Amino acid sequence: MQLLALDTSTEWCSAALWLDGELRVREENAGQRHSELILPMVDSLLREAGLALAALDAIAFGAGPGSFTGLRIACGVVQGMALGADLKVIPVSTLESLAQACGGDRVIAALDARMGELYLATYVREGEGWRNTYEPRLCLPQEAPLVEGVGWIGSGSGFAVHGDTLASRYGDSLQEMQPHWVPHARDIATLGALQLARGGGVDPALAEPLYVRDKVAMTIEERAARKAGTGEG
Repeated sequence: MQLLALDTSTEWCSAALWLDGELRVREENAGQRHSELILPMVDSLLREAGLALAALDAIAFGAGPGSFTGLRIACGVVQGMALGADLKVIPVSTLESLAQACGGDRVIAALDARMGELYLATYVREGEGWRNTYEPRLCLPQEAPLVEGVGWIGSGSGFAVHGDTLASRYGDSLQEMQPHWVPHARDIATLGALQLARGGGVDPALAEPLYVRDKVAMTIEERAARKAGTGEG
């Protein structure tokens, strides 16, 4: 199986090539330069492997949640490449990629969504993959969905920004926090290969980002009212 994976959902830009279980990776802290960097990364990986795009089995991408602009970049690039090469597209949750990265079996994956909020989901390992116990959602850290049992690992930037609140929220259920993880193409490639082996993948025209924020922007008054209602400072 030969699969390309991309992620531009955060400030990091990454690409990975899965070659029958071997991973080759490119990555850079891109700031706002994702659209400038991603195609050269792809070209570099394919040249290094001596492969044409059409020789791949599919292309996976970090579908979200994450930066709206970044998600659109990845989806658009993947659709263009997949249509031209007649390949399947595999959308992969960025939160599930955080679970894959951290090495645990029970994971609370959280990305900073700004405006005092989180993108959050919870996962339990099942075989080589993951069972989603709470679907990706937007929430305040003090209202994060509770989990059962102990041994949970907190993964992602949500724990870097709201670690104290989340530690208080989860108490003894939370074994440790790994706030340094970000969605990365290497983990998206691994999850994409697993989906493809199970018959997953969609037509490029049907691929789309996963947006969980029901409102892109709130007014200053709405933000103030929400903070007042929740006691957030």
